[in-house]
Amino acid sequence: MSDLTHLTISQARAKLRAREITATEITEAYLQAIERANPALNAYVVVTDDKARDMAKASDAKLAKGEGGSLEGIPLGIKDLFGTEGIHTQACSHVLDGFKPHYESTVTANLWADGAVMLGKLNMDEFAMGSSNESSYYGPVVNPWRRSRVDTMVMPTTHQGDGGFVSAGGTRTARTLDNAQLVPGGSSGGSASAVSAFLCAGATATDTGGSIRQPAAFTGTVGIKPTYGRCSRWGIVAFASSLDQAGPIARDVRDAAILLKSMASVDPKDTTSVDRPVPDYEAAIGKPIKGMKVGIPREYRVDGMPDEIEALWQKGIAWLKDAGAEIVDISLPHTRYALPAYYIVAPAEASSNLARYDGVRYGLRVPGKDIVDMYEKTRAAGFGREVKRRIMIGTYVLSAGYYDAYYLQAQKVRNLIKRDFENAFTAGVDVILTPATPSAAFGIADEDMAADPVKMYLNDIFTVTVNMAGLPGIAVPAGLDAKGLPLGLQLIGRPFDEETLFQTAHVIEQAAGTFQPEKWW
Repeated sequence: MSDLTHLTISQARAKLRAREITATEITEAYLQAIERANPALNAYVVVTDDKARDMAKASDAKLAKGEGGSLEGIPLGIKDLFGTEGIHTQACSHVLDGFKPHYESTVTANLWADGAVMLGKLNMDEFAMGSSNESSYYGPVVNPWRRSRVDTMVMPTTHQGDGGFVSAGGTRTARTLDNAQLVPGGSSGGSASAVSAFLCAGATATDTGGSIRQPAAFTGTVGIKPTYGRCSRWGIVAFASSLDQAGPIARDVRDAAILLKSMASVDPKDTTSVDRPVPDYEAAIGKPIKGMKVGIPREYRVDGMPDEIEALWQKGIAWLKDAGAEIVDISLPHTRYALPAYYIVAPAEASSNLARYDGVRYGLRVPGKDIVDMYEKTRAAGFGREVKRRIMIGTYVLSAGYYDAYYLQAQKVRNLIKRDFENAFTAGVDVILTPATPSAAFGIADEDMAADPVKMYLNDIFTVTVNMAGLPGIAVPAGLDAKGLPLGLQLIGRPFDEETLFQTAHVIEQAAGTFQPEKWW
């Protein structure tokens, strides 16, 4: 049964349609895998066993009649940010304690309409604020990948009898896993960890400043943030409304394309969703990229970038060049302002969005001597440290006397960042290639990160520009570092041109291969 969990979505879909396996069998295989692994990885905060079995049974009935949607019988994990009717939806925050919505998010409703099976709700950084999945009320998620070292052993030459040869000695290498726990990235750490560890066939995620692409890079999975407006935000707990966008994390590029096709739609309940046809993204995979112009932004060569990240980038450039693409140097001059501008805009929007959590209508309530005291005590107990920090920053930059100096300036920078990309695409660039992250995964409870929040924020240095400009971006695994940890490359596309991203990412995937962690859990 465990082999069923190693099928990609496209492989499982074919076997389900051919009746070689049943939705019930593959769902049970995943539920068993979760039961064994979740105590070690903490990827799921709720497992919906009974609902999963009921949904799988319904899928089997449809498949037996030759019916069913594009994801019929495929078991998925759902990030705890997505509203799921009657099921735990708390954004991994104590302030939403006990909240079970009476509605379904549009994205998950689309998945269920296409026949997907829900395995449970996935852990995440509280309110999607974080780059390591350590801010969750339910504890940190553990990356299934571990550092390793290569030991070289000198083998002695041995003889038998009167100089009879047995072994010529020489050297032998062995890779040994380190026991140190690593972060899976954030905020969609539960989604990335679960996909990487074969605890779901694919997962929903969200990306406000890199929260799909960074965890995908840290776990050797594929993650795409679509163009802003491609997926409805209705029913998804809001962080920064002008930046948030839903997308999938999957094991390979084809699976990501299959999932995004189901997730994307226009929605009258979300006026920022865009009314344009959803293409068949899977059809773009395998198309040649000969003649495509790939832009290499010089501003992404940041100070202190590790040599192995630069080497990986060069490798990616060579793969695309070998496939017939034309490589062109480009400039995105306002890139260096993106991170500080993002950490003004996003907290400002968060401070507004999170004002609704007051203990009056739902979630946690801590009694007080009057309503103001109750508000204060509820928020003090309900919000975690990182969320409080961002609310305070956001409230400050929106306050009288500082709005013009900070928030207004940040929005002006945002327009300049968007214009940089527009100029590059107008000049004929089809896609932009960059690193996905400035390093591989780091340790849980890393002292440097804990002591200086800015160091944590720097994890988003290659990804926030995409959100600020509303563009699509995909992270694809491209290799391993010296310690055996996955590293990813990022492709950035024109608005609503996710097809070109899938087409190009597949070329990188074919050249680099796919990666999976050595099982220790």
